[in-house]
This record gives sequence, C-alpha cells and structure tokens, in this order.
Amino acid sequence: MYLVGLTGGIAAGKSTVAERLCEHGAELIDADQIAREVVLPGEPAYQRVVEHFGEEILDDAGFIDRERLGAIVFGSPGQRAALNELTHPPILRTIADRLEILAHYGGLVVVDIALLVEMNTPLPFDAVVVVAAREGTQQDRLVTHRGLEPDDAHDRIASQAPLEEKLEAATHVIWNEGSLEALRERTDEVAEQLKAGAAEKAARAGDIPDE
Repeated sequence: MYLVGLTGGIAAGKSTVAERLCEHGAELIDADQIAREVVLPGEPAYQRVVEHFGEEILDDAGFIDRERLGAIVFGSPGQRAALNELTHPPILRTIADRLEILAHYGGLVVVDIALLVEMNTPLPFDAVVVVAAREGTQQDRLVTHRGLEPDDAHDRIASQAPLEEKLEAATHVIWNEGSLEALRERTDEVAEQLKAGAAEKAARAGDIPDE
C-alpha cells in the first residue's frame, strides 16, 4: 500500500478532500468515525470516559453526547488531555488493525485523522496531505455554516495544533480559501501525485499497484 495521512484544521475542508481522494480509488480509514466507535456502550473506553467525566455527558439512551463532552473539553486543556489519554490508544489500535487488513493492497490508503500531528501518530506514512485554511476562514465557516458562537469556534480552533506545525509535517498542501471547484481541482492534482508515488513504490517492490 501507499499510506497517506490526511489532516487539517477544523472547517478547513478535509472531509471534502477525503471524498475526492476516494473517487480516485483510495481506500479510506476515517479516524473520526473510529473515535465514535471506541466510545460506544460496551467498549472499554466508554466506561473510562464516563467514569472520568460523569454521567452528565450521556444522552437519554446512554450514549456519550459529543456536544456535552465537547463543551467540557474544548475549553479546558487539562480535560482535553484526559480525554485524549483515554481514547487515543484504542483509536490507534483500531487504525492499525484496519491497516493490517489492507496490508497487501497496492493502491492509496488514506488515514483521515484531524489530530495526526497532536497524536504524534506512529504510522509509517509515505505522504502527509494537509488541508489548510487561514484561522479567520475557519472561524467564519464554523460560525456561518455550523452555527457556533464565535467564542466556541475560537476554542475549537485553539484546541488543535497551529497550522504551522501541521505544515511542517506535510509532503503535500491543499489550500482551501476559494471555491469548491478549486478545492476539487487542487485535490485532483495531489491525487495524481500520490498515485505516481504509489506506482513508484510498487515498482521498487516489484509489485503492480491495484486500481
């Protein structure tokens, strides 16, 4: 496989890029979806999170309410660190398990992980794609499109690593300050570069990449 880490700040457009890369034949592992799965009732992390944050984070059906939990952690670095300590290990184990299933896949495998830099993700990425937007653009999108209050939007942006740190980890950067069409076109360019990298890696290994 050709392993690609996909990251970017909140409201930068990462999900749109992930969808477009899938249209180019990439296999996608969505860390945000995994983060939801590892805290479902019955999972070990569920009990630990509830024990730490209290039953007030649960909805009427007994599931963890992400908005209630977010209200606690986004404004508190200490609580956020506690949540990360409880959830990051099972998230990374699940990602590793899914990568093992795809071990013999010759094409692009994209791990969509917002906190790639923050988690110091111990995965052997062949490439890291950062979807970037200015903080002001992120703020506007969170307030306008997601209905957050400005202070809440600021806290969520501040809870992630600065863009500069993400860019330091990047092999490819997709700036998203314009139209959706421009974002798709730039993603197409990067997808072709990634596929070329996958073909080169496969050639070195004597394999033919899967389409």
